[in-house]
Amino acid sequence: MSRQNLQEQAAALLAMHQPGNPVVLPTVWDAWSARLVADEGFSALTVGSHPVADSIGKADGEGMSFDDLLTRVRQITAAVDVPVSVDIESGYGESPARLIEGLLDVGAVGFNVEDTVHREGKRLRSAAEHAELVGQLRAAADAAGVHMVINARTDLFLRNDGDDADRVDRAIARLSEAAAAGADSLFPPGLRGADGLGRFVSEVPLPVSVTVPPDTADRAELAALGVARITFGPFLQATLSTRATEVLGRWR
Repeated sequence: MSRQNLQEQAAALLAMHQPGNPVVLPTVWDAWSARLVADEGFSALTVGSHPVADSIGKADGEGMSFDDLLTRVRQITAAVDVPVSVDIESGYGESPARLIEGLLDVGAVGFNVEDTVHREGKRLRSAAEHAELVGQLRAAADAAGVHMVINARTDLFLRNDGDDADRVDRAIARLSEAAAAGADSLFPPGLRGADGLGRFVSEVPLPVSVTVPPDTADRAELAALGVARITFGPFLQATLSTRATEVLGRWR
């Protein structure tokens, strides 16, 4: 795919992020699941690190390599003609230039990047360090000629980091720095409850992304809170696994 076509897909993906009218980007892990999503009429999709790792027998948390991920993303983008965003975890120890060129080479136009550094004892990047990485990734994408959609993620809530009382405040401050550095959307996985999520959405300067179970979450409730992007993380694969277990159980 040409850089011009990639830029057009990136612009289309970015335009889908509308607070209060959230785009649903189902999370896939291979060509089969990607075709399933596209055939259902979804306008874009995400590739989840956890379900991809599971599908190739490796662990989430950068148990697979960046090249492992790129191999799978290339298969996905070859199977569907919609914008694709990829979870790159904390960057697999690769340089920003390598991350951007690798993603563009396999046809991806957006990505999540988190602040847990898996290859360094799962330490949490400082807010400034995470913002610096986002800025470097934005600069690399600009140099490549494609405004890749950067979804900056913090793991404060998944890690139960620090005091509950000010965790939302710290997440707002942390991801606001990432926004200033060049992110396009902000992602606080594990932040639950209408009060906390509603406050976060209202106080950060960019559209907000959430990950929810597809079989229990309510799109209208999330829209009312001002969410702009909904993904499923590992939960779609898990839901299908549960149903498959039920079916197979009839044959034991």
